[in-house]
Amino acid sequence: MSRTGAERCVSSTSREEASQGECSVPLMVSWLRTDPPSAATRPDARSNIWDTPRACSGHAGHRHSWSGRLLKLKHVAVGAFLCVVIGQCANTDATTNAQDATSRSTSAGSTPRADATGAKSRRKHQAPTQRSDTSTPPTSTSAPGVGSGTALATLGLLTVKGRAPMTGYDRDRFGPAWLDADRNGCDTRNDILSEYLRAITLEDNGCVVAAGDYDDPYTGVWIDYWQGNGALIDIDHVVSLGNAWATGAFSWEIKKRAAFANDPLNLLPADAGANRQKGDGDAATWLPANKPFRCVYVSRQVAVKAKYNLAVTAPEKAAIEQVLTTCLDQALPHDAWGASTVVDHNIKDPADAGRGAGTESSPTPSAPVPSAVDHSVYFQNCDAARAAGAAPVHLGDPGYGTHLDGDGDGTACE
Repeated sequence: MSRTGAERCVSSTSREEASQGECSVPLMVSWLRTDPPSAATRPDARSNIWDTPRACSGHAGHRHSWSGRLLKLKHVAVGAFLCVVIGQCANTDATTNAQDATSRSTSAGSTPRADATGAKSRRKHQAPTQRSDTSTPPTSTSAPGVGSGTALATLGLLTVKGRAPMTGYDRDRFGPAWLDADRNGCDTRNDILSEYLRAITLEDNGCVVAAGDYDDPYTGVWIDYWQGNGALIDIDHVVSLGNAWATGAFSWEIKKRAAFANDPLNLLPADAGANRQKGDGDAATWLPANKPFRCVYVSRQVAVKAKYNLAVTAPEKAAIEQVLTTCLDQALPHDAWGASTVVDHNIKDPADAGRGAGTESSPTPSAPVPSAVDHSVYFQNCDAARAAGAAPVHLGDPGYGTHLDGDGDGTACE
């Protein structure tokens, strides 16, 4: 019969055989038995307990029978089995802990990415809300990006309707040309020239502008102005009188129409040729040749129409909107003059002349038709008309001539 590992270990005297690992069972037996170990098997307090060759060298002191050894080997086997089970449990716990740690680390590592992705997603969803909050005024249908104080926003508030017929329209129905509307002692034309021209020279009366320089916004060119040369500068009604009539002024009282015709908010000096080309046109039919000025020009029209509650036609609104979409932040011009919408002058509507109480009014002709033109009076220019005290000269008045009426509105030497 071959010897057991224990017998080989006990009988072995060489360190090499003991080092093969077969001595581990006897060593464990010697430590697990119930009786105190013999001196031969008790570890030296000063020696290393894991010094296997020293433990295995004590074979001379073994006094146990084979039955005792087998019993103890059973105990060892049970203990070894328990150790294996406990070891597996420990390994399972360690594996579980490692997996939990890995899971926690994975979760910890993935959470910021999920949060960051979620935050980015929220920002993407918030963007349209922010645009909708700032893009559409509550009472306007204007383009995106419009603020409440812009010309484009105010344009959206104006009434859109078709033009009324020009029946009954006449320049005189807006009052005498160039009143002293603010009663400062000077007529409106010279007030406007004094305000906008540079290096001006006044006549002795302190009102009439005899000369000056002007940077014309309609054409973008400088004009050297001197009085009497009507081909240089006109005073333009930014919203023309004809357009005003067709979009609401036909129903006004004469004092409101006169205020409109003399309101500085609606007046600008302009190159005479450009002004006459414009005529009674609106933004749909005429815009200044100087494109950088167009935003200011149409915003001024919007301000005037808003002040006087005038309508805009659909083509007119579309043309203004097209200009203002190139300058969304164009502010509505401030009415620095604050002129009243009604003059306090004692003036009467020419259409009311000859109307008696209780009688129906006869249709007003679209333009005054003089019975005859008095050619006995002739003014070479407006200086001559003013010197004679005849200015302004109306169509049908002695001395009226088309050479004096540069804008063809029936009133010369305004």
